[in-house]
Amino acid sequence: MKSILVTGCAGFIGSNFVPYFMDKYPEYKIVNLDLLTYAGDLENLKEVENNPRYKFIKGDICNRELVEFIFNEYDVRGVIHFAAESHVDNSIKNPSVFIETNVNGSFTLLDVAYKYWMNKPFDYKDGYENCRFHHISTDEVYGTLNETDLFTEETPYAPNSPYSASKASSDMIVRSYQETYGMNSVITNCSNNYGAKQHDEKLIPTIIRKALAGESIPIYGDGKNIRDWLFVLDHCKGIDLVYHKGEASNVYNIGGRNERTNLQIVDTICTILDKIKPRHSKLDLESSYKDLIIFVEDRAGHDRRYAIDATKVEEKLGWKADEDFDSGIVKTIEWYLKKYNKG
Repeated sequence: MKSILVTGCAGFIGSNFVPYFMDKYPEYKIVNLDLLTYAGDLENLKEVENNPRYKFIKGDICNRELVEFIFNEYDVRGVIHFAAESHVDNSIKNPSVFIETNVNGSFTLLDVAYKYWMNKPFDYKDGYENCRFHHISTDEVYGTLNETDLFTEETPYAPNSPYSASKASSDMIVRSYQETYGMNSVITNCSNNYGAKQHDEKLIPTIIRKALAGESIPIYGDGKNIRDWLFVLDHCKGIDLVYHKGEASNVYNIGGRNERTNLQIVDTICTILDKIKPRHSKLDLESSYKDLIIFVEDRAGHDRRYAIDATKVEEKLGWKADEDFDSGIVKTIEWYLKKYNKG
């Protein structure tokens, strides 16, 4: 049985990935290293906590002694690196934490993997030739877009927030280990994910939670910032494909081809909630969750538009999103209705 170190599994994407991955691949043992910061919650992993092929270790990816212990104790043969500080607003308030985790933590993982798997640059130890480091990144490293272009794997990096700058830095460190040491690594940059288990502070959970509580639903600026939305399980399937079949030293952009303004997002969610969980009795036909929408001061460094061209991963690896936004958002709302006991 092959052990893979998967970092940050208690967070949103990781906690969707691990059950999917373990169900599909019975030959793998997953070691989850997670510090359980604000975005991590072991409740997200209840379905695998008693699985003998799953091991949770609470710890910091910056702790080199701990990472070295994990590689030696479990004979780690692959890394899928989700762990990151990821909330842009928090990066504006406290950027140092983002540099420490996203830059220094990624370096620690890479360097320990290099020394455990390889004798020297471009020389893997016997039996470790297929070990791979998969770094999960974001489309935010590319900065902001005009009204028509799409991010491709060749788009120059232009990060505009401490968060995106820290992720861009970690991407460059991965690239350096590819070029300098010949490490078998891949990078995936994804668009905005949505779905079950996302932290309450993120846009879509916030809209749902505030609406159900009858509280004001805050929208930054004019609400016309555009994001490309990707259902989280479609992202997990893309990661799986890239990890197993992606070409070494390559970047793959994974996007949902579902561009929406924040106003469109809140309008869609409120329209669905109006139908399945009306605010008041049927006699009060004028009452809508949309009445709760308010506009608040825009945040600093708020990029106007992100959109990914996923052609490479589609054509090279055969990836295809199973959900469009209309189907995925209904599944997402239904999950949060159960979470907030409003179903």
